[in-house]
Amino acid sequence: MIHKTVLLKESIDNLNILKGEIYLDGTLGSAGHAEYALKVTDGDLKVIGLDRDTEALERSKSRLGESSNIILRESNYCELDKVLDSLKIEKVNRIMLDLGLSSDQFETSKRGFTFKNDEPLLMTFKKNPIEGDLTAYEIVNTWQEESIADVIYGYGEEKYSRSIARGIVNYRKKKLIETTGELVEIISQSVPAFYRRGRIHPSTRTFQALRIAVNDELNALKRGLAIGFERLEKNGRIAVISFHSLEDRIVKIFNKEKAESSEAKIITKRPITPTQEEILNNPRSRSAKLRILEKTI
Repeated sequence: MIHKTVLLKESIDNLNILKGEIYLDGTLGSAGHAEYALKVTDGDLKVIGLDRDTEALERSKSRLGESSNIILRESNYCELDKVLDSLKIEKVNRIMLDLGLSSDQFETSKRGFTFKNDEPLLMTFKKNPIEGDLTAYEIVNTWQEESIADVIYGYGEEKYSRSIARGIVNYRKKKLIETTGELVEIISQSVPAFYRRGRIHPSTRTFQALRIAVNDELNALKRGLAIGFERLEKNGRIAVISFHSLEDRIVKIFNKEKAESSEAKIITKRPITPTQEEILNNPRSRSAKLRILEKTI
């Protein structure tokens, strides 16, 4: 499946990128936003692209081409300061954070992001996790029932988190849970029949919660916003596309605090959401919310 970049024009156009500026894409993915940023500046733009997924970086390299103005690094965006320090760049003008999981990662990574395929229970953005890296396998097979339930409820807002956690712990007494297929079956058996027939798949929220926990996504977002804002030039802008309420709440609160302290002004008084046409063309975009902040100090 080819990844469709969400809120492409809305995000880049509202970043108001000028020729000769430095644009940092902290969640490069397949480089849709970066490619459009280069297009609107006629290529007169320094692009710094970060991603934890080496496969994503390879795809982006092919898409963007070779240029001294395009710098790609394997890194979490919450460590963008370290990347900038290594490049001897103090400040950037525009920052883009698209927090969604790309279709490429979802469908072809074989790391357990999707409940549609039977894959190893990893759920890490790293292509090759090393010993000591947290995985979904470790969570479901070694964590206490209460801790599993707290993760599923806290990060997935799943109302049947307790019964799902109980089902996981009971199942692993017989054998370890090794694949997404096994986990999907456990979840299905742990929720009421009417819930299995609901609008969204009964595994959706649990898989989301495990992925967020494995990759420490919410803490990364908080750190990334703070560090990104610090390394932003005066009058620079930061755009964030979030896909669920927990992320959006963090961005909303951060923007509000910066505006109230007169450090920034909010460009999007209300979040920008996809048009009906975009949702029809790309159903995964339906929950996307774009918020943009401009630094004033």
